[in-house]
Amino acid sequence: MNAPFFADVADAPAPAQVNWAYAEDGTRLRIALWPTGPKGMISIFPGRTEVIEKYGRVVTDLLRHGYGASVIDWRGQGLSDRLPSRPLLGNIADFALYQRDVATYRTAIDAFAPNAPRFVLAHSMGGCIALRALLDGFPARAVSFSAPMWGLPLTSFTRHGVVTMTAALRLAKRDLREVPGAGIEFRLWENPFDNNELTTDRDTYTWMQNQLHAHPDLRLGAPSLRWLVAALGETTALAKFQPPKIPAYCGLGTREAIVSSTAISERMSEWPDGHLQVFDGALHELLMERPAIRTPFIRATCALFDAQLD
Repeated sequence: MNAPFFADVADAPAPAQVNWAYAEDGTRLRIALWPTGPKGMISIFPGRTEVIEKYGRVVTDLLRHGYGASVIDWRGQGLSDRLPSRPLLGNIADFALYQRDVATYRTAIDAFAPNAPRFVLAHSMGGCIALRALLDGFPARAVSFSAPMWGLPLTSFTRHGVVTMTAALRLAKRDLREVPGAGIEFRLWENPFDNNELTTDRDTYTWMQNQLHAHPDLRLGAPSLRWLVAALGETTALAKFQPPKIPAYCGLGTREAIVSSTAISERMSEWPDGHLQVFDGALHELLMERPAIRTPFIRATCALFDAQLD
């Protein structure tokens, strides 16, 4: 079934397909698939709040490198099904629900490109979802991570307080509240560039804002306390597993402020065939950074994937 795709803001070639697909619990998801390249297919796992159109320029670069690509709107964001009563609230009760989306995503890619070499490119929350998926057998010859959410920069005291408070609010059916202190920084469409923690590239930041101005249905605001507790639970659980046995590349900015740099460094230090590259001056979104950062990250990603084709 065809789904909308906002070509006017995507800055990308037209996808071969943009479809509605349904997870096993009936959640409707939007999935875009670009033609398989001669080198294979890269499955993009976006971060929290992100949408298919935001990856238009990334897809364009991957196509130039000889790869096809796919992107999904996770449940709760983009044009996929959201919380009806609070559509701007980022919410999930359990990160296991995202693996239902992954299963649907995999089915779509399997049908579209059944014989293509497969790779994964994952950013932020998508890095958390992707790590779990790879541990569970999602097919990929190699993976590239951009600032993966393998931990959040909270003290143990704050973490304990959030979990305790959320448990009490859940009993009162009031845990669908924004995380404490949520402000304009969670509203990309109106947050000033000088206040952002995503990218140092003003032009790209304006482009991302313009997507949300042109199509307000793509907007997503702050996460709920329920989401935060679910994220803490999943990152804690994942830290106990050994890395999957596939080559991995990871990029991280020196000015990272959204996810835990320590958790990333620790995970990559124990990845047998893994490499961590630190980008001086970069913020959270390496794929949306200025060319001096973004281009080397994409080149290193594709070089890793190319090396698995021999």
